Amino acid sequence: MRAPGLSRWSRMLIPVLLALPGTAVQAGEGPPDAQTQAWWALTRELSSDAMEGRDTGSPGYDRAAAIVAKRFAAAGLKPVGTNGGWFQPITFEDLRLNEAASRLTIGGQRLRFNREVQLAPSAATPKVLAAPVTFRGYCSADEIRDVKGQLVVCYGRPAPARLKGFDRAKALRKAGAAGMLLIAAPGLPGEPIRWPFAYSRSVMPLEDALKVKAGPPWLQGVLNPDALARLTTRAGDILKAGAAGADLPRVELGEAKAVLAVRRRVTRSANVLGLLPGTDPALAGEAIVIAAHLDGYGRGEPVNGDGLYNGALDDAAYVALLEQFAASRAGKGLKRPVLFAVFTGEEKGLWGSRWFVRHPTVPLASLAAVINLDQVRPLYPLKLMTVHGLKESTLGELVRQVAEARGIAVQEDPEPERDLLRRSDNWPLMEAGVPGASFVFATYDESSRARYRDWYERRYHHPADDLSTPVDWQASADFNRFFTGLTEAAADAPARFVWTAGSKPGER
Repeated sequence: MRAPGLSRWSRMLIPVLLALPGTAVQAGEGPPDAQTQAWWALTRELSSDAMEGRDTGSPGYDRAAAIVAKRFAAAGLKPVGTNGGWFQPITFEDLRLNEAASRLTIGGQRLRFNREVQLAPSAATPKVLAAPVTFRGYCSADEIRDVKGQLVVCYGRPAPARLKGFDRAKALRKAGAAGMLLIAAPGLPGEPIRWPFAYSRSVMPLEDALKVKAGPPWLQGVLNPDALARLTTRAGDILKAGAAGADLPRVELGEAKAVLAVRRRVTRSANVLGLLPGTDPALAGEAIVIAAHLDGYGRGEPVNGDGLYNGALDDAAYVALLEQFAASRAGKGLKRPVLFAVFTGEEKGLWGSRWFVRHPTVPLASLAAVINLDQVRPLYPLKLMTVHGLKESTLGELVRQVAEARGIAVQEDPEPERDLLRRSDNWPLMEAGVPGASFVFATYDESSRARYRDWYERRYHHPADDLSTPVDWQASADFNRFFTGLTEAAADAPARFVWTAGSKPGER
């Protein structure tokens, strides 16, 4: 029997929803207080091995999405997905390198996929490649004038400051190069580059993929700096000079030979969208969005024998926080509506939030602010918080007031080179004109810096982002209460949030 008012996607998941067991919270385990225990129990459920890392387009993701929808329904939210259901499904094209059937050598040295080189498969990826390989320093315009038919190796990820605004890949394709490999160095002090990568893979909505023209054959990827020593005796000098921003030499690296097999799949994955209606009819068109991403990396390159990327803090814990907040309201509204947005495809390019902006299930003009939960790492006491969006709108001033009332100091982004404001799901909504904010636990002494760096070196986008993470429970409780207080204050604020002069994207 067809369930009235439900999309086909919702009907497919109803049996899964009904079969899901509840989560028992056992006192005395981990967090000391009941609220934090309950939050961690929800985190445990979403990041368990049964969810298989919640990869975009996977059955594990669908199971996790069903759990979220079930809990939203039990909390009294209203479904606002496609056709009035909980889900907003997106069809994706998924291109993944078949490492077992592929091979890449440079100068006779075979490179290990995902450990020494990571590729970005595309419609233009060649099945077979034979081309000379040349290292061209930073690959500035002057350094790549004569690279036609060559695989070009460039120093720097992220790009050096001297290349700001210069698209190296676009310039190399225009010059007729066979491809580009970026040496993944030097990284950033607060975010070292981690090897191995989970896989060599590209995912995008099928709607976008069908518009992409393959063009001439083109190979693109990232090269582990540790592998450079196998390709040239000058590796040490190159890496030292590059880290210092000094001039780099031109070095010929021999010939590349490759056989590359790319598997194409068409998959489906859904945003989960629920609404807590507001109580003030005059503010019905000023919804506060609270967002987190449900997707993770799934199964990938093993690290210390573990190939399951559970994604506990990134971002199961903060989808769990949305679930907990919904339950705490029990259907009781605030003055403004609150839109609970759980996005898919964040790790593959912010695709879930981008899709929502392009295909909104509620009018974009009715969204007054977005409070995004990602990049939150409660590893040490919460004394200082970096707020992305602190000065961009009047929402930032409310964030400051709510935080400081709880003894939490706030600061603007001290690491703008990481571009964290644009790397999570708040950004597509902010580009669409919705004032937004997101948060990072700032470091403030040697202990906090050491814990932060250790997490990024060993756990970020790795299998070790699991329930073994050494969480500071008091810091978790402090942040969770801050988030609850901020959301309630935003929904009950006396005036709609506005951009500060010159801060709205497109006005800068």
